Amino acid sequence: MTDLWRSGRPAFGGGGTHPLAGRTILQIVPELDAGGAERTTIDVAEALAALGARALVATEGGRLVGELQAKGGVWLPFPAATKNWFRMMVNVRKLSRLCAAEGVALIHARSRAPAWVALAAARALNLPLVTTYHGAYSGVSRPKVLYNSVMARGDIVIANSHYTAGRIVEMHPFARDHIRVVHRGTDLASFSPGAVEPERVDALRRQWGVEPHRRIVLLAARLTGWKGQKVLIEAARLLRERGVEDVAYVLAGDPQGREGYVRQLDKAIEAADLAGTVLRVGHCSDMQAAFLAATVVAVPSTEPEAFGRSAVEAQAMGTPVVVSDLGAVPETVIAPPQAPPAERTGWRVPAGDAPALADALQEVLGLRASARDAMAVRARRHVEKHFSLERMIADTIDVYLALLERR
Repeated sequence: MTDLWRSGRPAFGGGGTHPLAGRTILQIVPELDAGGAERTTIDVAEALAALGARALVATEGGRLVGELQAKGGVWLPFPAATKNWFRMMVNVRKLSRLCAAEGVALIHARSRAPAWVALAAARALNLPLVTTYHGAYSGVSRPKVLYNSVMARGDIVIANSHYTAGRIVEMHPFARDHIRVVHRGTDLASFSPGAVEPERVDALRRQWGVEPHRRIVLLAARLTGWKGQKVLIEAARLLRERGVEDVAYVLAGDPQGREGYVRQLDKAIEAADLAGTVLRVGHCSDMQAAFLAATVVAVPSTEPEAFGRSAVEAQAMGTPVVVSDLGAVPETVIAPPQAPPAERTGWRVPAGDAPALADALQEVLGLRASARDAMAVRARRHVEKHFSLERMIADTIDVYLALLERR
C-alpha cells in the first residue's frame, strides 16, 4: 500500500525515508465512534504511522479508540465534542499547549466545533491547518453559515466529492482556491468478493429470513426519511403489480431513535400488502456479505448525499446499483447519458420517482449472467481507479506535504 503513498517521493520502507517520517500530525474529531469521518481519521492515522510519522488524534474517546491504538495512532484525550463557546475558548489554550508540547507540525480538523478550536490554535502557533468538509452542512441563516464557515477556513480544504466542493464555493466563495477534492476511500482488500466466505452470505440470508430462491434488493442506510425507504416500498408495490416475483426488499439500517418514522414505514408496508416482501432487518454489521447477497443495491435518496459510500462499496463487491441522480452519488456511478450503455456500472434515476426506480430495478433483475458479470468487472475497476483507500491516503498525504513544504 505504501507504494501508492509516495507521490514521486521516497516511500517509508520502500528504499528511503518518507518526508513525513518523524513529523507529528494531529487530527481532531469530537469522538471516535462509527462514522465516515471517524473511519477516515483512523485510516489516515494508520498510514501516517506506517510512514514513520507520529499520528495523534485529539478526541473525547469512543469505541474505535482501541483500533486507532492498534494501528499505530496515539489517542490524546481531549474535550473536542463540546459546542459551548466558553469551553471552546478554554480548549484553544489547551490545544495550543498540547501542540507545543508534542511538537505538532500540522493540524487536521474534521468537525465544526473542534475546527474553531483548531483554527485559533493553529493561527496562534503559526501551524498549517487542514479541514475536511465531510458533508453538505445544513442551514442558511447568517449565524449558521458563519458557524459552518470554519470548515472552509483551512489552509487547504478537503472536499469529499465534487458536489461538496461546489457547495463550499457556493456558501463560502473565499475558499475557492484552497479546495482539494479527495473522495472517501474504500478498503478494497475487505470489500472484495473473494474475501467473503459463502457461509457469511448464507448466515446473513437466514438471519434476514430470505429463502434461497429469492433475490434481494438491498437498501442499506439509517432509517430516516430522506434515505428513500418509502420510495423503495412504492417501487416494490409497482414491481409486484408487473408480475416481478421472488424478490425480497431488505431495509437494513438503524432507526437511531426515529421510532415515529419506523411506524410510518411499517404502515406503508402494510398498506401496500408487502409484509414478508419488504423486510426491515435493523443494523447490519457485515456489509461485505450484505452487498454480496444482494442482486441489486438501491440508493434512492431524496436529498443530496455528500458522497455515497454504499454505492461505491456495492460496486467494489460487483453488485449492480441504482442511485438517485442528485448530490455526489452520481459521481460514483458510470451511467448514460454521460457514458455509453456498454460502459455503465449502474443506473441513475430521478430522486423520489418510484416508477423510474421500479423500471431500473426491473432491468437489473432481468440481466443475464454474462451481462451482470461484465458489469461487475467494470464496476470493480471503476472503484479501484477512483475510490480506493490507497488513493485517498495518497491524496491526503500530498495535501500535508504541500503545506509543510510551504513552511
